[in-house]
Amino acid sequence: MAANAGARDSGTRGSGTRGSGTRGSGTRDCGTRDCGTRDCGTRDCGTRDCGTRDCGTRDCGTRGSGTPDSGAGGYSPHRTLPFTVEAIRQLRRWRTIVAFIVLLVLPWILVGAFELGGPAQPGSGAHGLVDLAAGGGLNFAAFSFFASAGFLLVVAVALFCGDSVASEASWSSLRYLLAAPVPRARLLRQKLAVALSYATIAVTSFPLMALLAGTLAFGWHPLRLPASGVELQAGAALARMVIVLAYVLTTELVVAGLAFLLSVSTDSPLGAVGGAVGLVIVSNILDAVTALGPWRQVLPTHWQFAWLDAMQPQISWGGMIEGAAVSVSYALVLFALAFRRFRVKDIVS
Repeated sequence: MAANAGARDSGTRGSGTRGSGTRGSGTRDCGTRDCGTRDCGTRDCGTRDCGTRDCGTRDCGTRGSGTPDSGAGGYSPHRTLPFTVEAIRQLRRWRTIVAFIVLLVLPWILVGAFELGGPAQPGSGAHGLVDLAAGGGLNFAAFSFFASAGFLLVVAVALFCGDSVASEASWSSLRYLLAAPVPRARLLRQKLAVALSYATIAVTSFPLMALLAGTLAFGWHPLRLPASGVELQAGAALARMVIVLAYVLTTELVVAGLAFLLSVSTDSPLGAVGGAVGLVIVSNILDAVTALGPWRQVLPTHWQFAWLDAMQPQISWGGMIEGAAVSVSYALVLFALAFRRFRVKDIVS
């Protein structure tokens, strides 16, 4: 018995590979097992010190904590492609500069046209916005909405929203932005936010410049409403202008959504911009077909001039509410399709 105990206590049972003080204690000393792989103080404690395992891969204080220290220190998806950076990039582009130059110069060209043509000839019918355009700065601003809402502002919005992503693809820089890495959803959100901001500024700047040009050329007079001839003083007239501007911006959301969807679907900026403008023109043509009856009301451009109801002595809100509802509905669907399309698209350019 004593001999057997001595043989068992001698520590020669695999002492070269495992040297444990007490086998039941739950401890393991891996120092004699080519111990570059695992150095654990207590097996039951759930801890692992990976400092000796070429530790560029994992450095975990507690195995159960689930909080690994990322190797990309300081990286946050929410900090990639800041709004100001993208806004400055787009501001320095020639298409942005040229677009704003056209929008800011055109009101002065219109003023020159009215000065050259002389006053409107009196007629037996009711005066429209064109006849009253030279009646003061407020009337000239109202006329600018009427002259630009159908096409000029459509082109401006389509330009900013249709060129945003397609231009990056045409320059072969889109994949490098995603490899930065910028998450796809954030890239699209930042692009859309900047595009909508510039489109809003463009739509707003045109009537503001028209108000300035008309006031300098024709003076500051009360707003004379078409058809009825009722005059509104400055406060009420400016409130009507704000309503008209808000409605025009809402209706242009359809153009923005359509142009943005085409922008993520093609590598050609001209195709995205031209496609959006072309589909708006087709909608206008279909709206002129009276045989369509009530189906015309679901066309996105059917309500684009409903803001004329704000140029009446008593504002009629029905048409503007319906038009805003149709425009917002189309815009939400088009923006959702754009995000879905970009999320699954293979970026090869």
